[in-house]
Amino acid sequence: MVLYLMTFAMSFAFGIWMALFNNFAVDIVRLNGAHIGVLQSWREVPGFLAFAVVWLLLILNEQRLALMSLLMLGVGVALTGYLPSFSGLLLTTMLMSLGFHYYETVRQSLTLQWFSKQEAPVKMGNLVAVSSGAALLSYAWAWLAIEYMQFNLQQTMLIGGGVTVILALVVATLFPIYRVGVEQHKRLVFRKRYMLYYALTFMGGARRQIFFVFAVLLLVEKFHFSAQEVALVFLLNGAVNMWLAPKIGQFVARFGERISLQLEYIGLIVVFSAYGWVDSVPAAVGLYVLDNILFAMAIAQSSYIKKIADPADMASTAGVSFTINHIAAVILPAVLGVLWLWSPLAVFLSGAAMACVSLYLALWVPKHPDAGNEWQRPSFTTTDT
Repeated sequence: MVLYLMTFAMSFAFGIWMALFNNFAVDIVRLNGAHIGVLQSWREVPGFLAFAVVWLLLILNEQRLALMSLLMLGVGVALTGYLPSFSGLLLTTMLMSLGFHYYETVRQSLTLQWFSKQEAPVKMGNLVAVSSGAALLSYAWAWLAIEYMQFNLQQTMLIGGGVTVILALVVATLFPIYRVGVEQHKRLVFRKRYMLYYALTFMGGARRQIFFVFAVLLLVEKFHFSAQEVALVFLLNGAVNMWLAPKIGQFVARFGERISLQLEYIGLIVVFSAYGWVDSVPAAVGLYVLDNILFAMAIAQSSYIKKIADPADMASTAGVSFTINHIAAVILPAVLGVLWLWSPLAVFLSGAAMACVSLYLALWVPKHPDAGNEWQRPSFTTTDT
């Protein structure tokens, strides 16, 4: 229950930020794609430093660290609208991002520790559904607040961040600190046998920036979506994922990580390629929703490391993997933001190329991963899968 409530709190604040940030930056602060690329690279710096979570665990319990991170996230989102300048957004984005990334690192660690290998894919699918439900409510709130209640963007973000602060305080007050089954290493662990997982994580972080930064920017700049219309797209996206995420978890549990990851990457190649040439609003919205559905299948990565890793490595591996995930994320948004000014098509084709690399890596995932069976040489026969 604690993990579900914290996931809800995180997704509500981050959903508000996602729904309104691009419109606030473009319409109120008057930033362009290059500015937004720099801000998004800046936003990823705490993710790059996620390995520091291991050292924070020397003085803090993981559950307490998660709650403190939620408070930072909520405060950062609440203050975003009240510092309407590039420097102000640098400040609030960093505060929001510290909370988001450190919470997500700890959440991944707790998820891997609290759920068994057999139930992990299904439980992670349920968590994605809770996250989508919270995002759904946040998008609904953003749309209703602006469209019918005549709130401005600043007031809408203030209340959105405030909800997360309140939920974090409620969880801290009403629930005890739960113990984990295996004592976690309080040092950085980087193991050779996890290399395939690290590679998949690195490529996922590089590719993810295309979706988070430029898919929404495409809707705002090319199709002139208002904040209300972006919120409606996110509303549709959240509804679809809330219904589909548990089924994705069941799919991963039934068919395995290898097939799930291959399907994800094949789909992303098609989606990113299509983004570059899309000319109709329904098609662009459909691609955005499909994009997000495919990213939900990334729970197969977490299920894979759960099956091959030492139980005492979960906290350290979560921190290291988040850092690896954000190596490219710190650099790419700024670089691609400049490329965006020249050719949005080139940005999306680079995403398709990254998905091709990920697909090749997925061919190395064993059909039945386990400790001692972390990878296998690709075979291109139909009997292998």
